[in-house]
Amino acid sequence: MSALLDSNDGTPSGRNATACAVPVTLLVITYNEAANIGACLDSVPFAHEKIVVDSGSDDETAAIARSHGARVISQPWLGFGRQRNFAAKLANTEWILFLDADERLSDALAAELTRRLPQLSSESKNVGLLPRTTYFMGRPMRWYRGMQREFKARLYHRDEARWSEPRVHESLLYQGPAVRFNGALIHLHDPTLVQAQLKALHYAELKVHDWVQRRRPLRVWEWGAVFAGTFMKDYLMRLAILDGARGWIAAYLAAHYAVYKRLRLYEIYRVPGSRTAGASALPRWRSDLDGE
Repeated sequence: MSALLDSNDGTPSGRNATACAVPVTLLVITYNEAANIGACLDSVPFAHEKIVVDSGSDDETAAIARSHGARVISQPWLGFGRQRNFAAKLANTEWILFLDADERLSDALAAELTRRLPQLSSESKNVGLLPRTTYFMGRPMRWYRGMQREFKARLYHRDEARWSEPRVHESLLYQGPAVRFNGALIHLHDPTLVQAQLKALHYAELKVHDWVQRRRPLRVWEWGAVFAGTFMKDYLMRLAILDGARGWIAAYLAAHYAVYKRLRLYEIYRVPGSRTAGASALPRWRSDLDGE
């Protein structure tokens, strides 16, 4: 998708934003994101500075980021939360906007941020929640609550929030009320199911190693219920059913991921050597998987 269109007004994201009265640093952590990083950076023209923290990309990510106005810092992978916290320390402004490389602001959200951020600052509100819309299989999801208006804490005052530091599925930790924005944060899902499944394997492996560290019990009896419960929750209660075949696929993938983590935990408990064997197949995550 070479020119992402805003889901509300059909204009290329980020091009109509005006300068923001409150300085903001855009932060992005990357690894082999040459296809995405340029559009991500361009969608935030009002940023006081743009910083990309790269963990060893072997494509053109760093060069493209620099050509789009970013300062690129090389940092070996620390884990999701720790990498984000490292990046936050590099910011020269009090306010931080964190995007993933496959995300970008719509025009509507960029304009809203420049308009409302001074108000947040004056009211001592420290966190902004951005409603994320995911493009899945080439089109935006319209109803599925896991991929439509999924509010993400991405804007925050650097002194009032920090990222949790599990191996995966980190979250922004903060106190007090957060402010919800209305414009869309656009998320481009993995290009194909192949990339989606590879990423799910990576994330599952990291999560399972957290479970191993905590000695989580196996609970074999729950596997079927977890699959059925996750699928029905996403397909019916979270409205994936209204997105047709793509909704069914998304709900299935969520249920599969929930169960696969438990199957992998079972394997590691039964065959301890499989932990190292699995890590060897996922070189990027080796330091996390080895517990370093």
